[in-house]
Amino acid sequence: MYLEVKDLTLLYDRAMVLNQVGLRVDEGELISLVGPNGAGKTSLLRAVSGLVKWEKDTLRGTTSGKISLKGSVVFNGEEMTKLPAHQIAKRGLILCPERGKPFREMTVLDNLRVGGYLCKDKETSKKTLEMVYELFPILKSRTNQISGALSGGERTMLSIGRSLMSQARLLLIDEPSTGLAPMVKEDLFTRINQVHGLGITILLVEQDVGFAFDLATRNYVMSRGQIIAEGTSSELLDNELIRKTYLGL
Repeated sequence: MYLEVKDLTLLYDRAMVLNQVGLRVDEGELISLVGPNGAGKTSLLRAVSGLVKWEKDTLRGTTSGKISLKGSVVFNGEEMTKLPAHQIAKRGLILCPERGKPFREMTVLDNLRVGGYLCKDKETSKKTLEMVYELFPILKSRTNQISGALSGGERTMLSIGRSLMSQARLLLIDEPSTGLAPMVKEDLFTRINQVHGLGITILLVEQDVGFAFDLATRNYVMSRGQIIAEGTSSELLDNELIRKTYLGL
């Protein structure tokens, strides 16, 4: 088992955001996590990648504005809960945030170089950059363009490329198709599938269930901070309650 999340519980003050969430991702899989807005999907990715501070002892006695996180995240056999975000990233567990979030005043190339700061081997970095440009030719054509001028789809591609420069082993991709036109969305998911074809494990959070289910080997459905279903695309689509209530199909 490559990634195992067990009993993950997150409170913002007294509001339960994640309630004993558990999931697994095996090496080489492309797993989708779907569900309505506010289900806790982004919070789950942030917790797994180390962007939410862990509570060491207890969830009781929270005060106004306090964040409490309990549970276990194991990646590649190592417990992640005691590690800061940069150490988790160093191990190859990388978050691609929603809308890409590039350094807007830096060029495309400089953004990619920042992503590769963990790799000290210049030849490896050079080869990885060539791979990124091969996967995303539009980035190569925008090499010297300021990232703030990119379109939404280009920003997402830059975010994924930047993660690959970090020698990613497991990508957590958050809502990559948000706000994109259908043709752009289709091209983006083709590129994500190509990234997976390189042997990189992916956990994909996505609102477009059709695209997510087409790509994924398995799927999780999340609602109100809990995982409420798991299965292959055909299994979940055959469940009328899940299909109508949680997938909006």
